[in-house]
Amino acid sequence: SQMIPYYPQIPPTGCDTPEFYYRLAPDTLFFVFYYMEGSRAQYLAAKALKRQSWRFHTKHMMWFQRHEEPKTITDDYEQGTYIFFDYERWQTRKRDNFIFEYKFLEDREF
Repeated sequence: SQMIPYYPQIPPTGCDTPEFYYRLAPDTLFFVFYYMEGSRAQYLAAKALKRQSWRFHTKHMMWFQRHEEPKTITDDYEQGTYIFFDYERWQTRKRDNFIFEYKFLEDREF
């Protein structure tokens, strides 16, 4: 396929920095995370999502965010209402009374 000559040929300076990703909307970050596997862009998208209080669930392979303070918090899990990004339907959804077991929390620091 041929690029149209007047389309940008080189990415803008600074678009591979954490600061650039911090300014992106969650939908854009989800796209980068799920479609640019194994890349620096995926890493930066994950870092930006975590900064926006999203947490990755390693069993469901989805991003979750507290909708409100959990109703129950123990050493092993918390239970409450969460917003999650459903990558199969490509939309955010709400789940009430969800039990988020901490053993499934991807908690690496970036």
